[in-house]
Amino acid sequence: MLSEQERHEIEAQSHHYPNNRALCIEALKIVQAHRGWVSDEGIADVAEALQMAAAELEGVATFYNMIFRKPVGRHVILLCDSVSCWIMGYDGLREHLHARLGIGLGETTADGCFTLLPNVCLGACDHAPAMMIDSAHYQDLDPAGIDEILAKYQMNEIREEKKEKREPPDGNTADP
Repeated sequence: MLSEQERHEIEAQSHHYPNNRALCIEALKIVQAHRGWVSDEGIADVAEALQMAAAELEGVATFYNMIFRKPVGRHVILLCDSVSCWIMGYDGLREHLHARLGIGLGETTADGCFTLLPNVCLGACDHAPAMMIDSAHYQDLDPAGIDEILAKYQMNEIREEKKEKREPPDGNTADP
């Protein structure tokens, strides 16, 4: 069942689209934003809300590569494997990421920090090779640049973890 927040956000988007079929990708993205990925239950929930067949929505979800149909890490790395990126060193960067993260394409690091996925094209052919982490684009990549980028994400993870340990669950940071 969709949460009240998910239902509210989908309804808020509905006036931007001519019909429910056109709204379905946005609705799937909303569910993914709340749940981290779109399960079979999520497909059924959205299908019911949009009065669509679950099979039809499943077809959309599996066609659109930004809808994740299984759990992913807290950060998703999309490594561009377009022709331009292949020419400019994709193979070496893919191997570097495999070694650096200890995972292959389609896998998630043991700590759940990163999921590494291939992507057909990120539209940065003039600055290949390129990758995307969550919604941030990175281009003109080399192994040293990738290490710097990953280090920033990992440092932010450590900061967030420390922050969560300092703050009580109710968010009250006042001293007793």
